[in-house]
Amino acid sequence: MSGAKVPAISEAVAQQAADWLTVLMSDEAGEQERRDWLRWREMDPEHARAWAHIEAFSQRFGSVHKGAAVQALAGAARRPASGKRRQLLAWLGVAGGAGLLAAQGGARDGARTLLADYRTATGERRDIALADGGMVSLNTASAVNLRFDGRQRRIELLAGEIMIVSGHGAGSDRVGNDAPLVVATREGLVRALGTRFSVRQLDGESRVAVFESAVEIRPLDGAGAPLLLPAGRSATFTRQYAAAPQAVEAYADAWSRGQMIVDDVTLGEFLADLSRYRPGLIHCAPEVVRLRLSGVFPLFDTERILNMLPNSLPVQVRSRTRYWVSVEPAP
Repeated sequence: MSGAKVPAISEAVAQQAADWLTVLMSDEAGEQERRDWLRWREMDPEHARAWAHIEAFSQRFGSVHKGAAVQALAGAARRPASGKRRQLLAWLGVAGGAGLLAAQGGARDGARTLLADYRTATGERRDIALADGGMVSLNTASAVNLRFDGRQRRIELLAGEIMIVSGHGAGSDRVGNDAPLVVATREGLVRALGTRFSVRQLDGESRVAVFESAVEIRPLDGAGAPLLLPAGRSATFTRQYAAAPQAVEAYADAWSRGQMIVDDVTLGEFLADLSRYRPGLIHCAPEVVRLRLSGVFPLFDTERILNMLPNSLPVQVRSRTRYWVSVEPAP
């Protein structure tokens, strides 16, 4: 039916599809990898739609960049976190964790992410000193543009998640002491009121968590006064409105210290969050998805985290390939 709305593809499935594209074009891909890929594609209709989108973009760019794209992807597949791999995924409209978008805007977002001032690969974290003495930390698969001059202090979040510590240190006179610090997302603006806070770009919405002082949230197409969000509260917002504030999740800022801290969460929730920090797919068997765990884990070594799971839970970790890990009941 013409005019039917195409269901959105989630960020997690988009990244899985991009990772499978990397695997299949690598020198390491064999019959087992292809069987695993087919199993993944047939596992869920959303997986099939994501792969169809990948193929459509591949064909579109193939007519112009086919040789260069294949060469870049083949080399990048041997280095999953490399800049070349991220560039190719950006050409396909899936870089930076922004997700596969059905609209043409997905390609534009991918290109902007590719050209961002600062980016991080999957599993990478990076701290950037700001001209006013503050700091912005980029979480995994994130991208930002910075605009600090005599008229503005502006951070444009293109993909992923950032932690901001505002400041007026040495050199702040060159960027304008009176200019408010603003974070721009696809859904609107977050204005800092002397604070430490995080902003995450999700599919169709942005999420803000405040750890010190307060921020103002102004949706792009919203009417009325901005939402004042104080310390200890978080909120999501779309282009039209901001949702009711909630308490900040415990340890929500742990990633900025290179840690993943959980307290009595399900194994399924834990692995879903962990998958943001490593390329490929982490599958959790239904028999163990509701097991619960707590702990402090180092995000710089996701392989070590997975290998530690059998020490505290009745599970086994099987690596079908370097990109496909399955957590299953212990034998």
